[in-house]
Amino acid sequence: MVRIERGIFQMGSNNHYPEEAPVHPVAVDSFFIDETPVTNRQFQAFVDATGYITFAELAPDLAQYPGALPEMLQAGSLVFRPPVRVLSLQDWGQWWSFCFGANWRHPLGPDSSTDGQEDHPVVHIAHCDAEAYAKWAGKSLPTEAEWEFAARGGLDGVEFAWGDEFTLGGHHMANTWQGEFPHQNLTLDGYERTSPVGSFPPNGYGLYDMIGNVWEWTGDFYRPKHDAPTQKACCIPENPRGGPERESYDPCQPEIRVPRKVLKGGSHLCAANYCQRYRPAARYAQPIDTSTNHVGFRCVVRVQ
Repeated sequence: MVRIERGIFQMGSNNHYPEEAPVHPVAVDSFFIDETPVTNRQFQAFVDATGYITFAELAPDLAQYPGALPEMLQAGSLVFRPPVRVLSLQDWGQWWSFCFGANWRHPLGPDSSTDGQEDHPVVHIAHCDAEAYAKWAGKSLPTEAEWEFAARGGLDGVEFAWGDEFTLGGHHMANTWQGEFPHQNLTLDGYERTSPVGSFPPNGYGLYDMIGNVWEWTGDFYRPKHDAPTQKACCIPENPRGGPERESYDPCQPEIRVPRKVLKGGSHLCAANYCQRYRPAARYAQPIDTSTNHVGFRCVVRVQ
C-alpha cells in the first residue's frame, strides 16, 4: 500500500459530464491505498481462505427480482462483446449481454478462464464482493473523495492523472480504447481487454492503474452532482462520504429500488467517441448488484 498524506484538493470537473460538477475544495485525512487494483491472484487467496462465493456465482432470487423471466434466473454476469455494426450508441444492449456462467473465474463466459492472468485485475465483482474482500483483508473501500485525491497524484486541476495531454510523447499512459467504440478496437496501447496491473506508468503518488484498465468501486452512494463549493476556507468539507442511499436510486427506473454506488477511473472500454471517463474527476453510478468484466476495486486503510 502507499501512504497518501492529508491534503486539500479541487474535486470534480466543470468541463465534461454534468455529474462531475461543480468543482469544489475537499479535505481528506491521511490514508493508505493499494498500489494496484486487487488481482485475480489476490482474490483467489481470499476465496481459498474463506470459501467465499461471489454474487455472480449465485442464481438470482425471484423474490428480489419480481417479474424476472424464469429462464434468466441463472448465475452469471454482464460481458462485453463488440458488435459487428452499431445502430445507436444509446443502446448499450448491442454490446453488453448477461452471460450465464460468467464470473471472476470465467471472465468471458463459462468456457474462459483466468489462466495466465493471475496479475490482471479481478473482475465480475459486485459491491458486496469488494466489501467482503476488504473486510477479510482488514481494509475498507475508499470514499469517492479519497479515491479521486489519490488518483490525481498531487496534480490538482489537470485533466488526467499525469497532466493535460492524453498521451505523453506518443506513449499511452493507461489501458483505454483506441478507435471507434464499440466495434473498432485498434489496441494501440497493446491490450484488447484488461492488462496486468502495473503495465502503465504510475501517477505522482506511485499508484498504478488509477485510470483505465477496470472501473473501481468506492464506498459512497451515488449522487447526481457534487455540492456547491463553499465560500469560506473554514468550511471546506472534511472527508465527505457521499449522499444517502435514497438519493442513489435510478430516477429513470423508479420501480427498481437498487442502490447505486460510485465507480471511478474508467476502464479499457472508455473511448474518445463514447465514454471519456478516463480521468480522476469522472464518476459513474453502478447498481450494487451489477457486475461486469470491466469492474474491479482496490482498498484503503485510514490512518487513525
